[in-house]
Amino acid sequence: MRDPENIKALLEVGLDFMGFIFYEQSARYVDDDALMEIAESFDTQANVKKVGVFVNADLATILAKNQIFKLDAIQLHGQESPAFCQEVKAQGFEVIKVFSVGRTFDFGQLKDYELACDYFLFDTKGKMPGGNGFQFDWSLLAGYNGALPFFLGGGIDPNSVQKIKGFQHPKLFAVDGNSGFEVSPALKDIQKIQNFKKLLTS
Repeated sequence: MRDPENIKALLEVGLDFMGFIFYEQSARYVDDDALMEIAESFDTQANVKKVGVFVNADLATILAKNQIFKLDAIQLHGQESPAFCQEVKAQGFEVIKVFSVGRTFDFGQLKDYELACDYFLFDTKGKMPGGNGFQFDWSLLAGYNGALPFFLGGGIDPNSVQKIKGFQHPKLFAVDGNSGFEVSPALKDIQKIQNFKKLLTS
């Protein structure tokens, strides 16, 4: 998210998490000027967790963004180590570590991250660290038997409702929607999200 008015409208939908991307190569990048504007207009009473999305950033960069916006959670979308995740967690953030899942993905590598993170996010393996706009084969997640709950991401759109309802996994915690609900990068179609939420929870 990036547009203050779009954010205000989305807050009324009643979501649990809202992401802000601090990766300069992303079309959804939130620079400091935009972040200041968002911070000034953000409803501090909103019952939504603000998630800062970073790709191979250092801790100082994360803390600098937090100074402006008071983030609740940090989503790490690069090659961050378990030790780095632990450093971030030690600062009081919830940590969401993202893994791009393909047919050769080794779920065994996640064991070292379990004590350093609060959630995993399983996304599509593509050219970009995220926002690739297409789904991976969710049946691959049968290979995940770890302890942490996970977000399901990668190409979720308004047509995904029945597929999500039919997907069964004991550690499925949340659904991560992004490009499938956009009018343009970082600008969401509020009606699509409202309809999606209504159908998904009915």
